[in-house]
Amino acid sequence: MLIGVIADDFTGASDIANVLARGRTPAGGLRTTQFMGLPSQPAAADCEAGVVSLKSRSIAPADAVRQSLEALAWLRAQGCRQIIFKYCSTFDSTPEGNIGPVAEALAEALDARGVVVCPAFPAAGRTLYQGHLFVGDRLLSESGLEAHPLTPMTDPDIRRWLRRQCRGEVGHAPLETVRRGAAALADCLAAAGNAGRRLVVTDAVDDTDLVTIAEATRDARLVTGGSGIALALPDVLSSERAAGSSAAADGVSGPEAILAGSCSRATLEQIECHRAGGHPVLPVDVADLLAGRIAPGAAVDFARQNAGRAPLVYSSASAERVRDTQAAFGREVVAGRLDAFFGEVARRLVGDGVQRLVVAGGETSGAVVSALGLTSVEIGPEIDVGVPVLRVRGDRPLALALKSGNFGSRDFFGKALGVMGGHGR
Repeated sequence: MLIGVIADDFTGASDIANVLARGRTPAGGLRTTQFMGLPSQPAAADCEAGVVSLKSRSIAPADAVRQSLEALAWLRAQGCRQIIFKYCSTFDSTPEGNIGPVAEALAEALDARGVVVCPAFPAAGRTLYQGHLFVGDRLLSESGLEAHPLTPMTDPDIRRWLRRQCRGEVGHAPLETVRRGAAALADCLAAAGNAGRRLVVTDAVDDTDLVTIAEATRDARLVTGGSGIALALPDVLSSERAAGSSAAADGVSGPEAILAGSCSRATLEQIECHRAGGHPVLPVDVADLLAGRIAPGAAVDFARQNAGRAPLVYSSASAERVRDTQAAFGREVVAGRLDAFFGEVARRLVGDGVQRLVVAGGETSGAVVSALGLTSVEIGPEIDVGVPVLRVRGDRPLALALKSGNFGSRDFFGKALGVMGGHGR
C-alpha cells in the first residue's frame, strides 16, 4: 500500500477515495479500497490506497486521537509510504474540536514537522487564500456553515482556528510561495518545521496549486487536508505504482431508497427538488421521534409501499429549527436518536431487498454504514464532484452513495440512483 488515509467521517472518506481511484489524467488512479471503521485484517496485496473511515469528527478530542492513532498503526503495518489525515473541505470543527489535536498527534507519532494543512478543494468551490477559507465567493463564516448545528464555523481564518485547538504554533505557506513552485514550497515547509511548527496552513486556489503541494510533499510522512489534497497523488506516484484500474461501472438495478439527515442548504434544496419532481417523501419530526410517535417500521413501510418511485425519508430542517430542537431536548440526545433511527431503517430496508441506497449527511452515513455492518467497499463511478458510487459485493449486490451535506447538485438524489443503475450521470 502506497497511501494510507485516515478520514474523520464516512462521506469524506468516500470523497477522497473517489479522488484517489479516479485520478486526473489518462494514466488513471490508484487501486483504492475504503474500509468502514478500523480493519481487523490486512489489506489485499494489490491495494495501492487504503482509506480508513472513522466516525470521529464530532466525538471528544481524546477519543478522536485514540481512534486515529489506531488507524495509523494499521496503515503503517500495511507498508504505507505516506499518511493523509482527511477532514472536511469546510474544516468542520469547533474551537475545542478534533482536527488540531488529531493532526498534532499523528505528526508526533510520525516525527513529522512542517505538515501541510490544506482543506482547499477548488472543484467543489473551497479555496484557501492568506490562510482564510472560502466557499465559492464567500468567506467560510458567511457561507451558511456558521449555522452548522454541530460544528458552526464562525471564523474563516484557519490559522487562528487551529491555534485554539493546538498546543504548538501554526505556520503559514502563502499563495505567493506556492506559486513559486514545489521546491520553494518544500523549503518553506522545512523552515517552518525547523522553527518548531508542526502544522502549516497552505494556500491553494486552483488545481495547479494542489499539484504543486503534491510535488512538494512527495516524500512527506504526513499531509492533512480535504479531498483536493490527493488530487495529483496518482500522477506524482506514477513511477511507484501499477497501472490503475478504472472504477467499477456495472450497475445495480434493484429496489431503491433515500435517507437524509443533513440540515445543510444543499441537502434542503435537494429534498425540495426531489419533492417537486413528484417523488414520495416522508418527513421525520424529531419531537415525534423522541416521543415515540414515529418508529423505524413506519419509514420502512413507507419505502416498501413506494418502491420504484425513489422514496425519500428525511429529518432535515432549517438551522433555526434544529437549534430550537437541540435546546429543548439536548444535542447529544437528538443526534443519538436520529443516528439510531436511520441506522435501523437502513438495516431493515437492505434486509427487505433494497439494493440502491442514497444517504445524505456525514453523521447519518456513519450510522447507516455501522448498522449495515460493512467492512469495506469498492469505489465506483463518480455521481457528482466528491461523491462516488460505493459497491458492496455479494450474492445480492448493494450500491451506496454517501453524500456530505453540502455536496451534490439540486437533482442529486435522482442522478445518484441513475448512476447506481448504470445509466451514467
